[in-house]
Amino acid sequence: MNDKSTIRAWAMFDWSNSAYNLVITSTIFPAYYTAITTTTATGDRVQFLGFEFINTALANYSLAFAYLVMALVLPVLSAIADNKGNKRSFMKAFTYMGAVACMGLFFFKLETLAWGIFCSTLAAMGYIGGVLFNNSYLPEIATTDEQDRVSAQGFAYGYIGSVILQLICFVFVLKPEWFGITDATFAPRLSFLLVGLWWLGFSQIPFRKLPKGKANKKKRDVHVLKNGFRELKVVWGKISQLTGLKRFLAAYFFYAMGVQTTMLVAAAFGEKILHLGTSKLIITILLIQLVAILGAYLMSALAKKMGNIQVLSVVVLLWIIVCISAYAIRTEGQFYGLAALVGLIMGGIQSLSRSTYSKLIPVKEEDTTAFFSFYDVTEKLAIVIGLFSFAFIEELTKNIRYSALCLALFFVIGLFFLCRLLWQNNKEKDALKNVV
Repeated sequence: MNDKSTIRAWAMFDWSNSAYNLVITSTIFPAYYTAITTTTATGDRVQFLGFEFINTALANYSLAFAYLVMALVLPVLSAIADNKGNKRSFMKAFTYMGAVACMGLFFFKLETLAWGIFCSTLAAMGYIGGVLFNNSYLPEIATTDEQDRVSAQGFAYGYIGSVILQLICFVFVLKPEWFGITDATFAPRLSFLLVGLWWLGFSQIPFRKLPKGKANKKKRDVHVLKNGFRELKVVWGKISQLTGLKRFLAAYFFYAMGVQTTMLVAAAFGEKILHLGTSKLIITILLIQLVAILGAYLMSALAKKMGNIQVLSVVVLLWIIVCISAYAIRTEGQFYGLAALVGLIMGGIQSLSRSTYSKLIPVKEEDTTAFFSFYDVTEKLAIVIGLFSFAFIEELTKNIRYSALCLALFFVIGLFFLCRLLWQNNKEKDALKNVV
């Protein structure tokens, strides 16, 4: 516990895979995808598997599909990992799948739209799976009093690493003539290749240092495929007895719909509403990432003084303001100001949510992977609903602003559950002493 070298190695997993999160989900890929799928002949409509979609809606549907599939398979895989004690092997498998899929995006052009959707979906699955197994290490490598700080360190490493690679890609995208690049699609596609190589290379550091996991001798003879969802049922039974954890998960389910969806659609939103262009979008997302580093550590420090739930309540309230403001923005300056606020609260809410959940898991609990599988399934189902709602409302109204406004409702419900947790805390101070 609290071994510095192990914690650094664990944080390097965030360093390696956050490049996917920044370049593929947040900046270059959404801008590239929106640009090549918007033509004078068809506008923003695309054909996929014989059906017609709005281009950004198709991208959101494919991501929602990826998250739904992972929400269904992760319980089984986490049960196997708990039984066999091989969660590091699963981390490797998902990492390699995601990294190779990112490399495959090098071959994505308008005429290979189906290939691009296929690779981006696989890359999302690889990222999702790797994050689950990495998160489950947190209660194993850090004591309760250190988990806020260690979680923040992981997110900070992720932001720093992703920004470094983003700057490298930024040079290729903005100054292709320096490298003799004449094909306008080559620099973005090269960025996708670099993400895969970065992800694959730096992930070797945690793979060498983190323990492979311990087999659960009591469950080794249980049929793991049947046991996956049974494991979730068992975990839910335990959570039902832990009132604070159950209420926190209810809040998390709703505000995660808003947070994760906002992060996944921000670049496409900026391009579609304000036509910022790739270079300005990259600068904006870089600003968000840099401010997010400060936000992660700031929220961790505030949580020590105020309590995790109080800080999360304030942050969710700020997210409501962000969604309403996104509906109303009209200028670049307003967009940049909103981006700075998003950066400040984005890192904090992710880091603090992960460590709050970890703190609420009973110290004596051995199956941390199963508990984090439940956490991840909660998040993934929230993302599926969030992305599907965002895409469906855009298709229905033909206006992406209404999709952004809809996200505010999810945050309002999440805030309600957080406030309920605070209001009803008087009788449960001992159970929630680490987070309230």
